[in-house]
Amino acid sequence: MRGTRPFALILMAFFLTATGVRSQSQPESGGQSAVQKADQNQTALWNPSSASGEPEYLEPGADPGNRLFLPFLKHMTEDQRQFWRGVKQLRQPEALKTFLPFAGFTGLLMAGDSWISKQVPANQLKRSQELSNYGAFSLAGMAAGSYVLGHFKGDDHLSETGFLGSEAALNSTFIAYALKEATGRQRPYEASGLGHFLAGGSSFPSEHAALAWSVASVVAHEYPGPLTKLLAYGMASAVTITRVTGKQHFSSDVVVGSALGWYLGRQVFRARHDPELGGGAWGNLRADAEEPAPKEARSPQSMGSPAVPLDSWVYPALEKTAAFGLVETAFLGLKPWSRIECAQLAAEAGEAMERDENLASGLAGLQLRLQREFAYELGLLDGQRNASVAIESVYTRGVSASGSVLTDGYHFGETLGYDFGRPFERGINGQTGGSFYAALGPAAIYVRAEFQHAPAAPPLSEEIRNFIAAADLVPVPPAEPFHAVNRPRLLDAYVVVHAREGWQLSFGQQSLSWGPGPGGSFLWSNNAAPVPMARLLQRDVRLPGFLKFLGEARIDNFFGRLGGGSYVPDPYIYGNKINFKPLRNLELGFGRTVTIGGRGGTPLTSRNFLLSFLGRTSQQLNSVPGDSHSSFDWTFYVPKARNYLVFYGDLYADDDPVPFVKPARNPYRPGIYLTRFPGLPKLDLHVEAANTESPGQPHNVGDLNYWNYQYRDGYTNDGHLIGDAVGRMGRSIESWLTWWISPQSTLQFTYKHNSVSHDFVPGGGFWQDYGVRQEMYFGSGLYLKSQMQFEHIARYPLLFAGPENNLTAIVELGFHPGKRK
Repeated sequence: MRGTRPFALILMAFFLTATGVRSQSQPESGGQSAVQKADQNQTALWNPSSASGEPEYLEPGADPGNRLFLPFLKHMTEDQRQFWRGVKQLRQPEALKTFLPFAGFTGLLMAGDSWISKQVPANQLKRSQELSNYGAFSLAGMAAGSYVLGHFKGDDHLSETGFLGSEAALNSTFIAYALKEATGRQRPYEASGLGHFLAGGSSFPSEHAALAWSVASVVAHEYPGPLTKLLAYGMASAVTITRVTGKQHFSSDVVVGSALGWYLGRQVFRARHDPELGGGAWGNLRADAEEPAPKEARSPQSMGSPAVPLDSWVYPALEKTAAFGLVETAFLGLKPWSRIECAQLAAEAGEAMERDENLASGLAGLQLRLQREFAYELGLLDGQRNASVAIESVYTRGVSASGSVLTDGYHFGETLGYDFGRPFERGINGQTGGSFYAALGPAAIYVRAEFQHAPAAPPLSEEIRNFIAAADLVPVPPAEPFHAVNRPRLLDAYVVVHAREGWQLSFGQQSLSWGPGPGGSFLWSNNAAPVPMARLLQRDVRLPGFLKFLGEARIDNFFGRLGGGSYVPDPYIYGNKINFKPLRNLELGFGRTVTIGGRGGTPLTSRNFLLSFLGRTSQQLNSVPGDSHSSFDWTFYVPKARNYLVFYGDLYADDDPVPFVKPARNPYRPGIYLTRFPGLPKLDLHVEAANTESPGQPHNVGDLNYWNYQYRDGYTNDGHLIGDAVGRMGRSIESWLTWWISPQSTLQFTYKHNSVSHDFVPGGGFWQDYGVRQEMYFGSGLYLKSQMQFEHIARYPLLFAGPENNLTAIVELGFHPGKRK
């Protein structure tokens, strides 16, 4: 049995039966019992819902429904109201002190959920499922049976135990189901076993665990002896564990379910328990204590702070201040940046302006706008306490494509790139969503979710499917149409904790950008959906020994798991990147990622992981384990050019430790940033070129960059390229001409020339994109983003019989509340 509706029905049946039970026994001595407050010839009934919190005694002959069932429903209503009100109180600092560490631990479990589930032996499934069902039924029966038995025996303490245990069990079941409907997480045996949220599942949280722990917590405090606690909590723990070993839930599902049940049992016990009947006391979640001695102000480097989303206006604004020499500590090759880090950069720009008013003429308004955006975080830099909750944005976004579109960057190219892996097809597409965050002390949480829609599309032609099979060395894909997409999705959703000053741990789905410039890094970009990962970021690193000359450094590390894939489904991936500044006007970065594990891939063992990390060959595999990718990037502010010119870019290599080993075959992406034009300080220009054709590599037919003989699904997450949208064998020249209407609003003209090599795709492909983008932000918090792009596909014989034109329009209307509590 996988659901818990039978549990709720059984419990309700017990309660309905119990409403008609009358005890005929009398107290042995000491007056009237809590169940019988009447004379010897009359029977009284116990109603535990008085205004004073003490039991009420009803006269005989009262309507049985009013005797117990209606008070019980009243209790349920009050319990539910108190619980959901409590959710709103999570913004309070005392509540956050308990919630954020628990959320961080849950996030850590989520990162390993799939791996933990896959370690369960197949021969344990049936037995574990039976044990979890029997355990949950036993605890449910214990609650209902205690109430009935207590009435027959005249034992008010036992009756109360059953009544409160049943009340807590039903509360936890109802809330668990509400959360299941809201989160929609897939179970371990569904789809790929990754436990995607908002996918129509019913895994999070575990209702078995919630029910078991709610009853156990009441029983353990009604009868607080060590043996009772051992039996009650032991049985609840068994239910929790066997839900995982039975592959009905992930580890984080049962932990949250257990905590939910324990909490509801606590709340019901504290609200309804009659101390005169016995039982143990149950204090606050955080024990009352004397006012603690004041602590030293926490360093900003150890404060929890969510990251600014990669599609925010903040990044081009701070990039501009850095190009003008106002900011020297920004690492452009490692994003995202936390809100506190952005506040520090804004403060640095303000200090530079105070020292030299002529340093950046015309940027004062931009710097002031950044200060307003990060006013709260600037207060933290001055010693204020870090405790806040905020709705970051609410938005709706429409995307319309009038003609044929390119949606497969791994093979053919993309009409819209760097869009977080959102679904996109010809016709009307759309997304509606929002984001919020909370921070307290060293911890923070961030969630961005949206509902996504994309229309259906016809199946690929036989010729295209045969090409994919031949290019990737995979079976021919089936001739299936692309179904319409209507789904809720989490984008970035994570918990971040500062373990120590300068060390930031985060767990959950996260987006990264590991390269400078707007064109998208070869190694990691937001072209694909955020990846579930555990991440460690080290800031303000000083390298030891003779490496000190490299200057201040920053190191980013993660371990995550990719989604999708049919040849090697759901492999793991880890990455490391270090950026450093040997000169004030020079930033350099080295990065690498390794794909490993997955069904049919290189086994993820400790030995294989170590060999892949060190780049050493495994004698058993006769190669370095996994599929490695490396990059080198640079940002150079040209001196003596009066802050006019910036050179940047990156190199990429597959299967080489650094791109310098075989430079002739490595992809490259140089870029130039002209920060202003003479007489036009509000106008700037980016120009980039990207090439993955590797002309120095003979016989390259798409089997080098972003492709691996073992990992033939490529360097993708859910089918979208993780790196540059130029693809496996492509070239592009792209430009962005931006007019800064105001410190936050911009008007941008874009151009992109694209091609795919005929050595890869028969006949090759050539197309151009011409676009205009506009972003307008208003003082009320409203903002409007719009984009119009004309795409002319001059020649793509494999896909189209002749030239194709497409007009893509994007309109996004949103609201930034701009207030925090």
